[in-house]
Amino acid sequence: MLLTTFRRDGTAVRTPVWVMPADAAWPGTAGDQLWVWSSPSAGKVKRIGRDGACDVAPCTLRGRPVGRAVPATARLLPQSSVPRVLRALVCKYGAPGWLSTVGPRWGLAPAGAIGLRLSTSRTTE
Repeated sequence: MLLTTFRRDGTAVRTPVWVMPADAAWPGTAGDQLWVWSSPSAGKVKRIGRDGACDVAPCTLRGRPVGRAVPATARLLPQSSVPRVLRALVCKYGAPGWLSTVGPRWGLAPAGAIGLRLSTSRTTE
């Protein structure tokens, strides 16, 4: 999925991300929400922390859009959600997902990981 966040000056920054359905058992999660994981030091995390407005669109592995963008709202999940988000990623993507999350899961990534919750409406909390 192509996640587009916005700088303070309004410039769009597009980033291809792995996405998975949000766990409905997680408090505050509705059926139309998605989870994304990222490094806490990533620019997109800083932009989402400042302003959760974003756009999401289907894309290729390299980030080339293949459909229209939809307005969305992104929120940072609490640190306690990271194991659940990483498990969801491994369940969806299998071995590639497991390999990409080895560092954060085993404490080898200096920055760790953070979960993001995406809602396909900018008015949703």
